[in-house]
Amino acid sequence: MTSRNKFVDWNRPVLLTVFLMGAVPAAHAQAPAAAPPREGVPTLSGYMEMHLNKVQDQPAAVDLHRFVLMIGHSFSDRLKFWSEVEVEHAFVEGGEETGEVAVEQAYLDLVINRRLNLRAGMVLVPVGIQNERHEPPTFNGVERTFVDSVIVPTTWRDTGAGLFGDLGGGLSYRAYVLPGLDAAGFSAEEGIKGGRQQGSRADISEPAIAGRLEWRRGGLTSGASFWRGGSGFGLIRLDIETPAVGVGSLDARYRLGRHELRGQWSMVNIGGAGDLNRALQAQSGISPNIASRLMGAYAEAATRVSPNAWAHEVVVFGRYELFDTQNKMPEGFLPRQEFQRSALVVGATYYPDPDVAFKFDVVRERNKSSVVRAPWQLNVGVGWWF
Repeated sequence: MTSRNKFVDWNRPVLLTVFLMGAVPAAHAQAPAAAPPREGVPTLSGYMEMHLNKVQDQPAAVDLHRFVLMIGHSFSDRLKFWSEVEVEHAFVEGGEETGEVAVEQAYLDLVINRRLNLRAGMVLVPVGIQNERHEPPTFNGVERTFVDSVIVPTTWRDTGAGLFGDLGGGLSYRAYVLPGLDAAGFSAEEGIKGGRQQGSRADISEPAIAGRLEWRRGGLTSGASFWRGGSGFGLIRLDIETPAVGVGSLDARYRLGRHELRGQWSMVNIGGAGDLNRALQAQSGISPNIASRLMGAYAEAATRVSPNAWAHEVVVFGRYELFDTQNKMPEGFLPRQEFQRSALVVGATYYPDPDVAFKFDVVRERNKSSVVRAPWQLNVGVGWWF
């Protein structure tokens, strides 16, 4: 894309989907899944990522973005525990936005058989690629994708309970009942992100269901996932119908030799967005301009360029993203064009070890606005897990 006038029409997501399903993947090093807890022996794991970001016309900033410890324990061969505690931005002081300490996962698994098992606690919502799998060595780029940050608000987690299992033939599933969202936190720029309850005294008067079906065969991993629930409990004093939210996502990853292709298409529908905007405007005096539909998609190609004789690996990649939080507006509202966005990301990753990644990329954002210009950005980072 060479200019804002060539911004891709959002009514053509099928083209990206076709590209994804025909993908051929990059064989860059990816850390294996953490080992399951052994009976009676606690398991310790973790990851860290540090970033240097230079945004156009702003000073460069370095940030210890995340430090995470994971602890697991097997009470028996049928009862297992897993947890993840995260510190963001190095430290937390009071309630200001200097950092965050959060329980990202904390759940018990009751193993019944391969096909049917129970899970309860703080779980990751199984939508998209990165929400459940976001350790630094497992993805290209210093920052997580825009689609997995703006459309699907990674990391999205909440208290819940449900089922999971392996159905055979490479097919597996996860399905949970979770609290709904708080529509009072929705926005034009970040969609439903501000509506996550994240397990903190979560109101479950309007519960949601979420699930993912995943299929693996050879170098291909493909998935379909969803979330659907109410989001009006924060608006109980307002005379509007409860806004229902639906999230759907398709994704695919494919590896062949040195190469990998991956991609994702995600959509969010917000029912009654017009009434929601008017109700929130009556409270604050400002319309949040929440869309009735958000859309995002990306396609990424990567290849390992280091010689086979090298013990270390170097991977180069390119990714194109579309992320539009104003894709369809309710009647009577116009889209804010600066939030109809795209991005081209190119970069490289160096793996001195499969579990350690040194990253570099350049991001060129664009939007449909002729007034608000999207910035370019330079990112350098390092991340590891064990």
